[in-house]
Amino acid sequence: MDTFESKQDGKRMPVYAPCQDTSGIGRVWVVVLLFFLGGAVTNAQNDTLPRTTFTKMYLPIWKEATAHCLDVAMAMPDSLYTYRPAPESKSFAEQMIHIASASALLTKRYVQGFEVRPHTPNADDLDKQAIIALLKTSFAYTETVVRTIDQETLDQKCTMFHSGNTVSRAFALFYVQDHLTNHRAKANLYLRMNGIAPPEYTW
Repeated sequence: MDTFESKQDGKRMPVYAPCQDTSGIGRVWVVVLLFFLGGAVTNAQNDTLPRTTFTKMYLPIWKEATAHCLDVAMAMPDSLYTYRPAPESKSFAEQMIHIASASALLTKRYVQGFEVRPHTPNADDLDKQAIIALLKTSFAYTETVVRTIDQETLDQKCTMFHSGNTVSRAFALFYVQDHLTNHRAKANLYLRMNGIAPPEYTW
């Protein structure tokens, strides 16, 4: 796995990103590792209730949004993960990988206050199974933060990169979800353009 550093309160800590080994063996190890990491995180989540009124409200919203995104990811056949509607568009695989990478990144940067640099795995190195495992691990990371973050941290301010707006870290959680929804909606259209009925919206 590749690593890069993040900082919080002046402390450096490693942040791990999927390796870009193009061999079949490398892809298998990525899937296996993400599967076991996801299982460990899920077990911890099930034992942890959110600590604030806000996160108790937000948790079911996040779980519903991520479940629907996984449904979209699973609905597209493996053979069509390379589909892109136009040369300048992301492929379906790239949309899903972007969701996975950005969800964890935005959580670390805006909700937790880490200094992190983007790292997006190459879609050519991952098949459908590996991408879905990547999504699950990313979503589980944010869910763990939602379950464990305290009110003092949520009340802190952060500055959004694109708009320059100053918002609370609690408000930034809506940005994490909105970004996911934006790219999931695009991927939803990819399904329709290939004659595939998208998963039913469940809200």
